[in-house]
Amino acid sequence: MAEPLLIAKTSDKSHTDLAILPQMANRHGLIAGATGTGKTISLQVLAEHFSAIGVPVFMADVKGDLTGISQPGKPNPKVEERVKLLGLDHTPAACPVTLWDVFGEQGHPVRATVSEMGPVLLSRIFNLNDTQTGVLTLAFKIADDGGLLLLDLKDLRALLSWVGENASQFTTDYGNISAASIGAIQRSLLALEQQGGDKFFGEPALSFDDLMQTVDGKGVINILAADKLLSSPRLYSTFLLWMLSELFENLPEVGDRDKPKLVFFFDEAHLLFNEAPKELLEKIEQVVRLVRSKGVGVYFVTQNPLDIPDTVLGQLGNRIQHALRAYTPRDQKAVNAAAETFRENPKLKVVEVITELGVGEALVSFLDEKGRPNIVERAYVCPPKSQIGPITPDQRTALRASSLVAGQYEKTVDRESAFEKLKDRRGDAATPSTAGQGADSGLGSILGKIGLPGGNEKSGRQREGVVEAAMKSAARAMASEAGRRIIRGVLGSILGGKR
Repeated sequence: MAEPLLIAKTSDKSHTDLAILPQMANRHGLIAGATGTGKTISLQVLAEHFSAIGVPVFMADVKGDLTGISQPGKPNPKVEERVKLLGLDHTPAACPVTLWDVFGEQGHPVRATVSEMGPVLLSRIFNLNDTQTGVLTLAFKIADDGGLLLLDLKDLRALLSWVGENASQFTTDYGNISAASIGAIQRSLLALEQQGGDKFFGEPALSFDDLMQTVDGKGVINILAADKLLSSPRLYSTFLLWMLSELFENLPEVGDRDKPKLVFFFDEAHLLFNEAPKELLEKIEQVVRLVRSKGVGVYFVTQNPLDIPDTVLGQLGNRIQHALRAYTPRDQKAVNAAAETFRENPKLKVVEVITELGVGEALVSFLDEKGRPNIVERAYVCPPKSQIGPITPDQRTALRASSLVAGQYEKTVDRESAFEKLKDRRGDAATPSTAGQGADSGLGSILGKIGLPGGNEKSGRQREGVVEAAMKSAARAMASEAGRRIIRGVLGSILGGKR
């Protein structure tokens, strides 16, 4: 069993060790505090320790300064002062790192298929209302029934256009499809494309096995460049929520382990909960609660503990609380709320101390061997052994070239999917053989080829060879993990269904 991970020492004269027990690290955690109080350093220290015991880490780099963890620390007067004060054995050391970037600029590209993301999470990205979400869900159902793969945004655009043009044909089997809703979804899709979101959807999609690797016994730290992504906060938060949901779905139950399989840091956590509907908040709570059984520890990083709903906050057993400022009534409420969540220490007036903490100081409480919170202690966070601050562009290039996934995600793959099939079928519907038979016959030809109600049997037979080959290709894809995700949808059925 791995030794306790020394994260901080009490700020009194005893300088008592405050350590996370690896077997309790998947009970989740919270790093909170005002801007400039030391949250990033605490995150870096935690990540170093998890890596050192062979636990892979995923974290989003929202300010662009976490990549230094890939390099050994440099001489730093403040670090040296803290090391001397706490009497630490402090040898500079680097961690193995893989760099990722949704836009493919500062790291390996990260992609998901439209089908993997699913209508629920896409609706959040698009900021759709309930009616529009219902229409998008119907469009996904039509694609599922027709064996139309939705891989990238052009697939989704083609599907929406085709469904909108033939909405009356689907009313009986699927319900009403409003042209206004289709138009609203298309506009949202266009806005996402203009923000560069189209680069996120496609293939090859991210394999979660690539996030859970080790090098020479150390867990690989996966760093997502999120400074640009954060300009689209809905995409950022929904992307991380999708990752958590997929980890929950794909990882097996592991029970109690001596250490986590993966630790997931969710920075700027307030973005996940902002304006989220009640149903989505309930699903987030379920994912956080249940993903622990898969060996995944989730650590939320935010400025204000009030950013986290109580149902989620109650599941975060390991806590590092940096200073909070009490300038407004809401600030004072946050101070009181943070103080009340700790196990009381009779030697500390937490409500007062929480506003007095200096940079690199924190109120710390970790779980004991029985899963109970220890009493809160005022403490100094140990300095990281790796470099503080970002790496150079040349170092970033070298890391990408030498990583375990170099070359796997750089080239996009555009196989036959909904866009190509619908383009082909639209062309068929306009040929002389169908043009004289009227609109219903032309649509019947299209429906027949994908096996939907109203299909024209004769037209289906005429292209049986081509269609059969296409359907076999679709069937093979449906048997893949991506195909299974198409069938089950995302998030709602993830938590309600059975594998």
